[in-house]
Amino acid sequence: MPESPSRARILIADDDQIVARSLAAFLEEEGYDAETAPDGSAALERLADETRPRVDVLLCDVSMPGLHGMDVLRRCVDEHPSVVVVMLTAYGTIEAAVEAVRAGAADYLTKPVVDNELRIGLQRALRQRAILEENTNLRAQLDEKFGLDNIIGHDHRMLRIYDLIRAVAPTKSTVLMSGESGVGKSLIARAIHANSPRRSHPFVELACGSIPESLLESELFGHVKGAFTGAHTDKKGKILAAHTGTLFLDEINSASPAMQLKLLRVLQERRFEPVGSNDTIEVDVRVVLASNQPLEELVARGEFRQDLYYRINVVRIDLPPLRERACDIPALAKHFLGKHARELGRQIVGFTDDALAALERYPFPGNVRELENIVERAAVLSTRPTIGVEDLPPQVIEGSSPLTRAARRDEPDEPWTPTPLAVALEEPERAIIRKALDANSWNRQKTAEDLGINRTTLYKKMRALGLDSPG
Repeated sequence: MPESPSRARILIADDDQIVARSLAAFLEEEGYDAETAPDGSAALERLADETRPRVDVLLCDVSMPGLHGMDVLRRCVDEHPSVVVVMLTAYGTIEAAVEAVRAGAADYLTKPVVDNELRIGLQRALRQRAILEENTNLRAQLDEKFGLDNIIGHDHRMLRIYDLIRAVAPTKSTVLMSGESGVGKSLIARAIHANSPRRSHPFVELACGSIPESLLESELFGHVKGAFTGAHTDKKGKILAAHTGTLFLDEINSASPAMQLKLLRVLQERRFEPVGSNDTIEVDVRVVLASNQPLEELVARGEFRQDLYYRINVVRIDLPPLRERACDIPALAKHFLGKHARELGRQIVGFTDDALAALERYPFPGNVRELENIVERAAVLSTRPTIGVEDLPPQVIEGSSPLTRAARRDEPDEPWTPTPLAVALEEPERAIIRKALDANSWNRQKTAEDLGINRTTLYKKMRALGLDSPG
C-alpha cells in the first residue's frame, strides 16, 4: 500500500452514491481520509465550510444533476485554488479531457476507474498541490521581504513614496527612481514588482555601472555563438530573461550614448536583436530604472539622451538620502538589528538611548546600506543584550564620516576669496578621493563603493582631477 503524506483528504462528488462510497472505501484502504458529496453544489458547500478539515483533492464526476461537473471545476479553481481537482467521467473523449485540463483540472479519469490509474492520478494531483503550497509559501516570504511593510520610514516623503508604489505597481508604466547610492532603490524596485500582476514572473536586476561598456550590450541583449571573440555559445540577455516580468536597470546614468539609443528602442517597441544576430525578438517586460545622478543635469550637459530621458521619466520616485530623514533612523536600526540578531542566533533586544542618539547625529554618506552594515557590525561585536555607543564604529561616535573629517583637515586655513564653486570644490574633492584610494590600495571598485558612487563616475573624476596613478 503506498503511503500517503499526512493523510490527505479527498472529497468525492458523484451523484451515484454506490460509486462514491466504493471509491471512498478504496481510498481509506490506501491511507487517505475520504468523504463524499451527492452533487456539485454540496461539494462546493463542503469546500467552503471552514469549520471542517481542509480538502486537498476533489474527485468530481462530470455529469451530475444540477451543477455540471465542469462548472464545479471552474468555481473550485476560482474560489478554492488550494484544492486540486481530478475529473471523472463515464464518457471520456480526448476533447473533453483537453477542455478539463485547460479549465484547471490536474487529471481526467474514465469510469470505471482502474485502481492503479486512480493511485497514479491522486499521486500526481497531490504533487501538484504540494507545488501550489510551496509557491504560496514562497509568495508569503516574498511579501514579507519585499512588501510595503518591509520598507521602513515615517518621513512624509517616504509616505508619499508608499502611495506611489501602490498606484504604479498594478500598471505597466515605466518607473524612474533617483537618489544617492545606498538609499534603497533596489528594494523599491522589488516592492513594485512584488505588488504587481507580474509578481509570479521573473525579476531581473542589472547594475549598468558595474559592467564594462564592452560587455554591457551582451549582458542586456544577449549574443549568438561567434558574435565576438569568446562567444562560444549563445547567451540569453537580461531583457529576455525578464520576459513577462520586471527588468530593473540601476545606474542607468552610466550607460553610453550608443547603449541609450538601443534601450530607447526596447522601451518604445519592446523588441531587440541579440549581439551578432539579425533575428528580432519581441518581449513583454516592465522596466524600472534608477540613477544615482540627476539625469536633468546630464541631459543639460549633453551626457544623456533627452528623448530617452522623456521616455523613461513616466512615473518618478525621488528617494531622499538618510541624513534628510533622520526621524527614520531608529526604526530602520531596530529593523536591521532584529534581522541580523535572528541570523546570528543572538538575543539582542535593542539600543541604548545614547547609541540611538549617536546614530541620529551621524550623516550616513552611505545611506541605508551603511546603516545596515553598522548595525550588523554592532550585532556581531556586542556582548550585551543591548547595543551601546561602545559597540558603534568610531566615525559614528564622533558624529562624522572619515571622508568628511579628511576633507575638513585638507581645507586651507586662510580668508575666503570669491571663487567659482566648481574650482573651490576641486581640491577638497581631490583630497577625499586620494585618501579613499590610498586607504583601499587604489582598488577602484572598493573606493567607488566607499564614496557612494559608481566606478564609471570615479574614473571620470580621477581623470579630471589628475589622479591617474598613486605616484
